[in-house]
Amino acid sequence: MLSDFAKKNLIKQQYRFVGNHSAVKVCLWTRKFLRNEGGCYKFTFYGIRSHQCLQMTTSMFCANRCTFCWRGQKAPVSKDWYGPIDDPKHIVEHAIDEQIGLLQGMGGNPKVPKKLHRSWEDVRHVALSLTGEPITYPRMNEILDEFHRRKISTFLVTNGQYPEQMEKVKNVTQMYISVDAPNKKLLKKIDRPLFDDYYERLLKCLDIMAKKKYRSTIRLTIIKGQNDSDLEGYKELIERGKPDFIEVKGYVHVGVSIRILKKENMPYHAYVSEFAKKLEKIMLDYEIVDDHKPSRVILFIRKDKKQYRFIDFQKFFELSQKKEVAMEDYGSSRMKPN
Repeated sequence: MLSDFAKKNLIKQQYRFVGNHSAVKVCLWTRKFLRNEGGCYKFTFYGIRSHQCLQMTTSMFCANRCTFCWRGQKAPVSKDWYGPIDDPKHIVEHAIDEQIGLLQGMGGNPKVPKKLHRSWEDVRHVALSLTGEPITYPRMNEILDEFHRRKISTFLVTNGQYPEQMEKVKNVTQMYISVDAPNKKLLKKIDRPLFDDYYERLLKCLDIMAKKKYRSTIRLTIIKGQNDSDLEGYKELIERGKPDFIEVKGYVHVGVSIRILKKENMPYHAYVSEFAKKLEKIMLDYEIVDDHKPSRVILFIRKDKKQYRFIDFQKFFELSQKKEVAMEDYGSSRMKPN
């Protein structure tokens, strides 16, 4: 999937490859949490402990070339899966090994409290969103089951271009769709998709999200002066997907995106907050319940789901082995450790 040159560059950037198509990279917030410098928005919003979070992907390729993406060549262009398909257990085991290896140096960091020493070896959550389009991995249900069997919760992010693969997902702790623009014309400009029927694919994914029972989120990445208009368009797409949560976050001017967008396109938290408040006024079924200023992200929740905001991880792991879970089965009004 990647040239030797690309792999060498990624290794220098602290990526680690697992098998033929998966990769791991330690999140900035994992190290920050270990140094007592605070947790990421997932910790604030849902109770995911940042120092025990594995950031990875099961597929390096992507069918979009989003203007705001900082990853560049890290996600090779492709519509369809190609090449070998690695075993789910192999991916999980070696992804955890690579994460532990990348964090070994934290043991000698004087800022890391003794109570957190080696805690990163006990991975309790995986964010399947590092780069590429992880949902295209043909054995996605098997790898999700393997994570859940190990009592590792799962957040899976998709760009809404693979409805058939999304339909197949049986159980995931929380599913995300990135909705990067409020209408067809802007989506083509922002995401630069490979598929001609890119918009129809997104709509199909939103329809699938509306039917699924597990926790669901629509994420909006706001680029100032690019996709911060047509609130009614966003409203229509969100209502079609009927997510439990909406995350509105600001674009960050880093990586390859600086070749396409300007620094002025990066909104600060106040701008993102103002946009979110305008959206809240027309999203009658949702309300803003939290924000995370360092990440420039605002959290909405469906008003009828407020009592299920947090996650009862033990219930999720128990039930996900027996049936297709619903948000109400493992939601909690209180933050519980995972």
